[in-house]
Amino acid sequence: MPYNDPKTLVSTDWLEQHLKDPDLRILDASWYLPDMNRDAKAEYAEAHIPGARFFDIEEISDQRSDLPHMAPTVEKFMSRLRAMGVGDGHQVVVYDGAGLFSAARVWWLFRLMGKTDVAVLDGGFAKWKAEGKPVDDLPPVIRDRHMIVNRQDHLVRDVTQVASASKLMDHEIVDARGPARFRGDSPEPREGLRAGHIPNAKNVHYATLLNPDGTMKDLAAIKATFEAAGVDLSKPIITSCGSGVTAAILSLALESIGHRNHSLYDGSWAEWGMFDYLKAETGS
Repeated sequence: MPYNDPKTLVSTDWLEQHLKDPDLRILDASWYLPDMNRDAKAEYAEAHIPGARFFDIEEISDQRSDLPHMAPTVEKFMSRLRAMGVGDGHQVVVYDGAGLFSAARVWWLFRLMGKTDVAVLDGGFAKWKAEGKPVDDLPPVIRDRHMIVNRQDHLVRDVTQVASASKLMDHEIVDARGPARFRGDSPEPREGLRAGHIPNAKNVHYATLLNPDGTMKDLAAIKATFEAAGVDLSKPIITSCGSGVTAAILSLALESIGHRNHSLYDGSWAEWGMFDYLKAETGS
């Protein structure tokens, strides 16, 4: 059964049916790791869902930070989205070119800024194109739109809060990286980072939540995947990954199954893995 929840996930058919809604705004939030050898901006310019704006995850971030693509300030988020013609009263749908990858990060950013009328396109642009749905290469007509945000600080965690949660074990810390990186068996793609994981963290590789076509698994399968990894779903959950992108897929999955007490460690392993004073565990 397809997802059609405008606050979490919507299907390609749902988006096609609503494509001409005046208060719909579509964002291409494609972002790729260096080893993927893909250029998100160039691909957007070549083809995108009609009316889509490009959301640059690297540019719409806190560029004062030494850590990659940290959440932007409220002021920067508002100004960039206003300039893109996205504002109060809009239903936002976010997609990416990998199926379901970086779009969840932008979904989480909107929620961090107090905007809940936002959904991820299940299966992304790849599924949209595979189904022969319309695409174009035209820039959207943009009119500035008023936006007021109210940052929800409970949805994000910093290194001090995560260290406390790790020690007290009063939260579940769930890492979205692949098993080899989690165990410390393979090196991190970013230079200067140790191998391993946050003590007492559990591992749910984001890909285990997805079907082969890049869509999210059904609700029962999502719940079973977390439980099979030893995650106690009755506890508050902190999601983490390499740099805060795929952790948002876990957050999206948790929200979809009705788990409301979750937050995201924005610095993730890009931060934790830098500092020797923070213990790194290896093994499963």
